[in-house]
Amino acid sequence: MSIIHVDSKAGIPKYRQIIQSVELGLDQGQLKKGDKLPSVNSIKNRFSLSRDTVFMAFGELKKRGIIEAVTGKGYYIKSEDVKVAKNVFLLFDELNSFKEDLYNSILNAFGENVQVDIFFHHFNQNVFDKLINDSVGNYNYYIVMPASLDHAYKALKTLPKDQVFLLDQTHKKLKNYAGVFQNFERNVYDGLMNLNSKIKGYNELVFVNPISNQPIGIFLGYEKFMSTGVIKGSKLEGVASVKPKQGAVYFVLDDRSLIELIKKINQTPLKIGKDVGIIAYNDSLLKEIVEGGITTISTDFKEMGARMANMIINEEFDQIENPNHILIRNSI
Repeated sequence: MSIIHVDSKAGIPKYRQIIQSVELGLDQGQLKKGDKLPSVNSIKNRFSLSRDTVFMAFGELKKRGIIEAVTGKGYYIKSEDVKVAKNVFLLFDELNSFKEDLYNSILNAFGENVQVDIFFHHFNQNVFDKLINDSVGNYNYYIVMPASLDHAYKALKTLPKDQVFLLDQTHKKLKNYAGVFQNFERNVYDGLMNLNSKIKGYNELVFVNPISNQPIGIFLGYEKFMSTGVIKGSKLEGVASVKPKQGAVYFVLDDRSLIELIKKINQTPLKIGKDVGIIAYNDSLLKEIVEGGITTISTDFKEMGARMANMIINEEFDQIENPNHILIRNSI
């Protein structure tokens, strides 16, 4: 018995009837994961359709993750979950605690009928390019975190512009894409200015630059604050070069640097929040608890994820700057 049914007299578009045939076959158990579908030409010839009509139906099923194309062999059932209405490609730079909050926020805002496939490029341009190129035509929407990759725009050109949404960072070559962003320079400058009264209780503000990829805007915001002359400052490359000293307040950007700094300070008589201070970038559950709480300058990752998902759901094509918060705790 044929799986595909198309009735020229029905008041339903023919491509939609092909989709419904596959959905019904899955629902009734006639189709299973791994089964091969009839070829494009066989469906076209049997129902006197254009190839574009069949490709439109298969393309929609492919974007939803229900079928996949195997080069030289045809189309096969990839998933039996017909409830998935949209299929989203999500490309992060790396996974850490606050990116996990961001990811979960996106999932929660989308709900159960959206399938989100997550990938990581680890700040590698070649990996980024391959993941984008391999995903072309497979998804309804693409949420991409380009990070500091200078040539991200080249790979993104292969995707339909109205299906691409950028997350976290952007730059001039990506200015025409919708998304939710952080203004790192402004966030750091405004954050340090808001902490000014506490920072003035110390002798020096030390920027601990991690041995990892960080947005240049963070350092530019620090430099802008230092230009106010409120306090003297210095920059150290990596926490390994830190020798804790009384009267210093340290600005750290990643969790590893924070833990290593705390470990170093705890090996001295100095007390965090009294003899030395710590300000961290990006909040996490760890920073709420360790040493009675670490003061942070942080964007709201849960809000960022929810806002991104809602942009896609409502088909909004805006450029939105995500809000930033100061969380004052015992470390300063």
